This record gives sequence, structure tokens and C-alpha cells, in this order.
Amino acid sequence: MSDFVNNFWSVYIAGITVVGILACFVMLIVTARKKVVSDSDNTTGHVWDEDLRELNNPMPRWWVWMFVITLVFSLLYLLAYPGLGAYAGKMQWSQVGAYEAEVQKANAELEPLYARFTAMSTQEVASDNQAKAIGERLFMNNCAQCHGSDARGSKSFPNLADADWLHGGEPDNIKQSITHGRMAMMPPQAEVVGSADDVRNLAHYVLSLSGSPHDSLKASLGKSKFTACAACHGMDAKGNAMLGAPNLTDDVWLHGWGEQAIVDIINNGKMNEMPAQDKKLTPAQIDVLTAYVWGLSNKPGTAN
Repeated sequence: MSDFVNNFWSVYIAGITVVGILACFVMLIVTARKKVVSDSDNTTGHVWDEDLRELNNPMPRWWVWMFVITLVFSLLYLLAYPGLGAYAGKMQWSQVGAYEAEVQKANAELEPLYARFTAMSTQEVASDNQAKAIGERLFMNNCAQCHGSDARGSKSFPNLADADWLHGGEPDNIKQSITHGRMAMMPPQAEVVGSADDVRNLAHYVLSLSGSPHDSLKASLGKSKFTACAACHGMDAKGNAMLGAPNLTDDVWLHGWGEQAIVDIINNGKMNEMPAQDKKLTPAQIDVLTAYVWGLSNKPGTAN
């Protein structure tokens, strides 16, 4: 795949473009100077279907000038805009720059709409019908791809409509997650825990913490191995919002439920990343989105 993103292809295409334009200029000059000897009746001597003869009339002058103007325009275009490899063009235009300019323009036009919400608390914004409608659209455009249109998530993508929060469910925690993103990693623990049987015993102990179906004998044998997990999940296994370590005593399973799912995580570890949204959304949009997400699990009242 790297063959298609190195500099060779941009230079290759730029070379073909320039050679093609120059070749057209040369062809135009050569054909303009070339004189075709015609018969006395101003024909080339070519005859089709016995009586159709090709005349030797020159091209209309307007046609020639249109051809010249097109070639000149192509050279001016390549001078002004990017089209020759890494050359950015005199206009310094780019797709990214055009996109960012459109986003800035749209944000400026929407600023008065968001201004009403800046003086309101998160709870008030979450109760405002207009803010909720805006927050829903922001969520659908930026969050639903991972968390689902109903915000209930899926395997490895947290449910935002319940009261279970890896990094805390207060408005400030949610805003921090949206603004800067989150990076969560559980390192592989198999070598620390011990043998394969020890890992399975620990998995059953973890299942027992939430009252999930488990083998009580294996769980009792695995309890002592939980010390390898306590540094992040706590000795009470209730997790640590500062680290994003989940609560193992509830019945919420982000990465799958059951013995094998837990064994796989202990053996292989797990990494999850939520991308930061501060480059895509304005602070005012993040505030409205924060209130919308907070409201999904706190069910505020409605207000007009």
C-alpha cells in the first residue's frame, strides 16, 4: 500500500501533465506550419464512396484560438493551484484549507445560536428542548458511529445511557472525555497471575464479584490471584475512574461476558481509545454535547 502514497506517483502524474500540455503546443505549431499540397479544386485527393472528396480548408480561426486559450489556461491553473507534485501553487489553496474555512464560517454563523446556552448550567442545558435537539444532532454526527444511535454502545464501546461510567459521569468528566479523548489500556497479566489454570480460576473469581454464573471452587482458588488486578481495579474491585479501570462488581461487561472473554483479556490485555473532539467541535458545541450525554443517564426534566 505504501507504493501508492510515496512521492513517485505525484511526480509521475505531474510529469505526464506537463508533457501532455507541451505536446499539444508542439502539435499546434507543427500543424499550423505544415502546408498540405492540394489539387486545383482545393481537395486533398482523398475520395470516399466514389464522390466524397476531402477539402483542404483550414480550421476556423476561433477554433484555433479556443485551443490556444485552453492550453494557456491549463498552465496558469497549474501555476495558481496545486497540481505539480508537492508544489502548493501561488494561491496556496488546499482541500483541507477550504474545508477549515467552511467550518469556521459555519461556526461563526452558529455562534449566536449557542450563545444562549453559555450562561446555563449543564443541568439547565440538558433540560432545554432546543439544546437537546442540537445535542442529538451533534451526537449522531460525531458519536453514534461507535456508541450507536441510541447511545447504548456495543461490545468494546461503552453504553452512555446507563449509570456506569469508566471515567466518571459528572459533567466535568464527560466534557473532559469529549474534549481530550481517552486512552485506556489493560496490560497482559498472564505472566503475573501464573499458569493457565490460575488464569481460569481468576476469571471465575472475577465472575463471582458481580454474582455472575461461576464455578465457586475455581473462584475460591482464584481469589488470591486478584492481587495482580487490585492495583487498578482496587482491592474491593470497584474500579478507579482516574485510570478508567472498570468496576468488576457490577454486571456490566464492556468487552464481553463469560469465562473465555475474561481469560482472553487477562492473557492478552486490552486497549481502547476514544478520539479527542476538540479539533472538530467548538467549546460551545462540546458544552451542548456534554449536557446531552449527561442527560441520557440522568433524565432531566423538560423546559421550553
